[in-house]
Amino acid sequence: MVVLNDDTFEERFSLKLTRLNVFIVTLVSAVILVGLTTVFIAFTPVREFIPGYSSSELRNETTALLQETDSLKTRLALNEQQYSRIKMVLSGDITSEEYARIDSIAQVETNLSISDFTPGRQDSLLREEVAREDKYNLIEGAKARTNFVFFKPLRGKISNEFNAAEKHYGVDVTAATNTPIKAAAPGTVIFSGWSAETGYTILLEHSYGLLTVYKHCGTLLKAQNDQVLAGEVIASVGNTGELTNGPHLHFELWSDGYALDPINFINFE
Repeated sequence: MVVLNDDTFEERFSLKLTRLNVFIVTLVSAVILVGLTTVFIAFTPVREFIPGYSSSELRNETTALLQETDSLKTRLALNEQQYSRIKMVLSGDITSEEYARIDSIAQVETNLSISDFTPGRQDSLLREEVAREDKYNLIEGAKARTNFVFFKPLRGKISNEFNAAEKHYGVDVTAATNTPIKAAAPGTVIFSGWSAETGYTILLEHSYGLLTVYKHCGTLLKAQNDQVLAGEVIASVGNTGELTNGPHLHFELWSDGYALDPINFINFE
């Protein structure tokens, strides 16, 4: 290949092409092109458009999303378990295996020696103080006491006792209509509404997997997600629902999804 001046036809440049030097030039050019392309992709945002290649930021975001997804799945499973427990408490639907667990827990509580809990002088004075407190204002006294010294939700006569075999998982306490019903312990309202069988019903969730249930109420004074203190008025006695034959409170105490006899923990009289 010869380059000439058009006017003088003077030779300006000449190059003799052979197979070898063409191959070398092509190979060097290809290597340079590949190298420049690699550098361009590796050190510019263009690499994020390559399938299968992700940046460190995307990997971190993906890891965070996976962790959040796992957390949400765990929380959803817990919520489903809680919902199932609440549904079981409201409907009284429980399996025979759970009957055995209930019986074993009740037996353990029944076998506790009363003599081991004989109140001393200070304990007797404390009980007298609690008895003298106004039924609308037990909150201040509750703050200073142990978490689960249960307060009686209602003073009255027990007309129907706890009987797991008959699916009666609580006690019926008779009282006059509109008598205030108090929270047995501090907790959160997880259900407050109407049920065809149990009428106006309110459920409280407490620490350590405890639930208290108040059925056949006349009126409900707390809504779902409200925080209540021990002794705080949450409802009033009524005669609502199909499964009732007079003004009373049906009170239930549940521990980790298993019903306990409230008489073992609360003196309603």
